[in-house]
Amino acid sequence: MQQNNLDVLFTTSQYSGNLAYSQRVDYRTVYTPKKRPEILRPVKKKVPAKKKSFNFVTFLFTLAVTAFVACLILPFTFKNFTAPVFENPEKTQLRVNMQHIYSPTSKYLHNNEFLGVHFLQGAELQAPAMQQLEMTSEMTGLENQLNILMQQYPTIHPSIFVWDYETGKYAAINSKETFSAASIIKIPVLLQFFRSVETGQRTIADKMILTDYYRAEGSGDIQFQKEGSQYSMDYLAKKMIQISDNSSTNMLMSAIGGMNDVNRAVKSWGLKNTEINNWLPDLKGTNVTTTEDLARMLYNIENESFLSEYSKSKIFEYMGGVKNNRLIQAGIDPRAKFYHKTGDIGHMLGDAGIVITPEGHKYIVCILAKRPYNSFAGKEFIVKASSIIYNAEASGNLR
Repeated sequence: MQQNNLDVLFTTSQYSGNLAYSQRVDYRTVYTPKKRPEILRPVKKKVPAKKKSFNFVTFLFTLAVTAFVACLILPFTFKNFTAPVFENPEKTQLRVNMQHIYSPTSKYLHNNEFLGVHFLQGAELQAPAMQQLEMTSEMTGLENQLNILMQQYPTIHPSIFVWDYETGKYAAINSKETFSAASIIKIPVLLQFFRSVETGQRTIADKMILTDYYRAEGSGDIQFQKEGSQYSMDYLAKKMIQISDNSSTNMLMSAIGGMNDVNRAVKSWGLKNTEINNWLPDLKGTNVTTTEDLARMLYNIENESFLSEYSKSKIFEYMGGVKNNRLIQAGIDPRAKFYHKTGDIGHMLGDAGIVITPEGHKYIVCILAKRPYNSFAGKEFIVKASSIIYNAEASGNLR
């Protein structure tokens, strides 16, 4: 057999029994080229990095330059950007549309929104929203009469503050001392409610639903109503003041942000000794105030920059209809007008309000009395102290 010079005949015998076979293979498919020799590359040796030496002179120079630049930039930044945030609210206030606030009860941020002003600072750092009482001279004669009365009641430890609208004269006995506020703490709750009304956060027509969460024992009758009953804010505020309803107070306080928001508002008013630490009834007396703080709150009801004429009229409507007339009111002329709030938690009894005599003279009187639990001497002391103060006003000693 003749073959092509490119073909080679390979005969492979493979025995499986007597069978043999042959196979023609293309030479070009069998040829394997030689491998290329590997190229050896030199291996680079790792050179250890040099340690950088600390240059103290360079460090001092950099520090000096940084300090110099900071001294130039920081005063400018503080003056033009930081300081305006902490200045007088009249210059820095930013009015807020309260209709855009969906939930007024959750965060401290809403406290400033509450007041219609937004600040990046604590409430105690803001300029006080309340005006100070203009106190002229101290009525030492009246204070001496009250001290004589105190000697007749050794078990009673009182705090008394009296201030005359016409003259600014005042009488003060333990007036800066912190006392349990009892239900008189409802005065700042009432004021803050109307502040929220004026900013558009609430209206007096808003409704609240009674749940077991708000029920509170003690004074008031809403605690006995069925769950799911609806009440307007106006109704709740009136009940809170006139019959000292504790359940109404809890509902109203919740609607305006709870204890934290009311406390922050009170601090923004400039009151340092009034604080709410418990929902009503606060039988342990953890909610506190002073007679001077109470007098300042009463005075600012008529402060046009603090409350509107409408709010003032509603507040006087509520406070003029208080059912408990057995304390300060029992010691004044029945013809006199009296706008007030009382408080009683057994070991503390008190009353605070504004008296307008039939002749039109006007003064603030606040009396708090620590006493043995439910001691009748506490009531007697307040009535007699009120009578002494009223007679001093009638005789012109307060004027």
